[in-house]
Amino acid sequence: MNRYPLWKNLSILLVLVIGLLYTLPNFFGEVPAVQVSSSRATVKVDSKLEERVLDALKTAGIPSTGSIRDANSLRVRFQNEDIQLKAKDVIEHTLNPDPKDPSYVTALNLLSASPSWLTSIHAMPMYLGLDLRGGVHFMLQVDMAGALTKKLDATVNDVRALLRDKEIRHGGVRKDGGAIVIRVSDEAVRDKARNAIKDAQPDLIITERNEGSDLLLVGNFSEQAKQRIQTDAIKQNMTTLHNRINELGVAEPVIQQQGLDRIVVQLPGVQDVTKAKDILGRTATLEVRLVDDTATEAGPANDVFTENRDGIAVPVVVKKQVVLTGDRFVGAAASFDQHGNPAVSVQLDAAGGRVMRQVTRENMKKRMAIILFEKDKGEAISVATIQGEFGNRFEITGQFSSEETNRLGILIRSGSLAAPMQIIEERTIGPSLGAENIKKGFDSTLWGFIAIAVFMCVYYVMFGLISTLALGANLLLLVAVLSMLQATLTLPGIAAIALTLGMAIDANVLINERIREELRNGATPQAAITAGYDRAFDTILDSNITTLIAGVALWAFGSGPVKGFATVHCLGILTSMFSAVLVSRMIANFVYGRRRKLDKIAIGQIWKPDAQ
Repeated sequence: MNRYPLWKNLSILLVLVIGLLYTLPNFFGEVPAVQVSSSRATVKVDSKLEERVLDALKTAGIPSTGSIRDANSLRVRFQNEDIQLKAKDVIEHTLNPDPKDPSYVTALNLLSASPSWLTSIHAMPMYLGLDLRGGVHFMLQVDMAGALTKKLDATVNDVRALLRDKEIRHGGVRKDGGAIVIRVSDEAVRDKARNAIKDAQPDLIITERNEGSDLLLVGNFSEQAKQRIQTDAIKQNMTTLHNRINELGVAEPVIQQQGLDRIVVQLPGVQDVTKAKDILGRTATLEVRLVDDTATEAGPANDVFTENRDGIAVPVVVKKQVVLTGDRFVGAAASFDQHGNPAVSVQLDAAGGRVMRQVTRENMKKRMAIILFEKDKGEAISVATIQGEFGNRFEITGQFSSEETNRLGILIRSGSLAAPMQIIEERTIGPSLGAENIKKGFDSTLWGFIAIAVFMCVYYVMFGLISTLALGANLLLLVAVLSMLQATLTLPGIAAIALTLGMAIDANVLINERIREELRNGATPQAAITAGYDRAFDTILDSNITTLIAGVALWAFGSGPVKGFATVHCLGILTSMFSAVLVSRMIANFVYGRRRKLDKIAIGQIWKPDAQ
């Protein structure tokens, strides 16, 4: 007889129940919500903020139907738009008592209308992409030559400072196109300079050249160094864009690298192109200043900024004189100090190192602040006491957690763009077009499923119905996995779902035909079912592996819509293997497996060769 052990049946049913639970949120539609995000890089969205918002709503007598908090935003749901607008006013007044200096951005948004018990198990719907929800799309060109020029300028200063420190006499250090040229007087000096530069600047390839009686050293970035500089510039620009886009209240922005020097930004649900362009093109700068501990308020010689400490804004009085600006920062990364405590390791260029060495020598045990300016407003992202003299490399220490040092490192690195960018393409997709795309995509998938189901039931009768149920389980599990991953569904993704249906049923066709073949060869119905599933499995596995290889290649080498299609395609292959083999056999076992004596099975007309 054909039976699964109890544990296997229960395991398959458990997977299907979990799939159903995580698929359900996609069918509840959306309700109005208010999204709260930080307007300052140093203000966090945490559990304290959530409690503060919910308490304010409760005090105002405004009911909410649930809240969702992630690393970047807090979203609170409401029953209707009237309550949503009232709630936005209350939240805005609570979080931003001074409208001219807001700490948070409150934006109207839409959230899934899933009941709270589904939300509590993190069952959330898939995000809708730009082509389904509407919004704005930008293509930005990153000036890679500008990134290399910026690095070259810093390296020229570093080489000049290095030769000065090593007391190597030279006739000048200059930039010549994409190279650094050092003029020296004789061979001995050239050898000494070459060795010093080679040790201090491993990214440079040093060659020798003569111009008349002058001896020259020429330094060019290696190809690996150029690639790394350009890659770092793209990453830093993308991080900066992420920080800025939070202000728009976009639930799931798409920021992806396309090619070597382009960044695609998609903002679903945003229709204000002017505001989006303003935020994307905004500049931010860093300044290092000494803290004026003798003053308590702003005056002719100082300014007052705020430092965020555990959600509380603490005033910091700093001197007007700027010690360093952001263009002197070469890098910043989370690290640990000599005692094993979290810290931020900061690197300055040579010029910045000289200034920092002098300032720290003269201001021991005094405090120094790093100020981040955005939208002409400054905020202290770090205030630390100078514990010793340091130059172009130093650590910022304090009562930091590992998460805070990672965040501070990003803030220092991404205070400004690593390379200039310009918008080379922009387009707006209206919400009505997105709704039409959703309807067309849903209809194509539905009618495709119906057509397959009708054919299978007519051609394979009961086993056609079993195959259809397995196909439905495959669609259920695919949507559930995409929802668990919080994937963004786009039109190519819907196309991949429709294609997956046609490909998934192929496994059941192989099984059904194998069962028919066993019956033609004289096997009993029970033996034919067993042999059909067992012997078709190898063929199913081989065909799905080859298709999966093609899907992985699409995912690895594609970008944008192609990668979205490949993701759904690969996941669909994996879920189809489970449903076509395990789910369909479990159903077949329930239908036929308990009968000890089985005379025939409903699998359609079995054609036998004519007797010779």
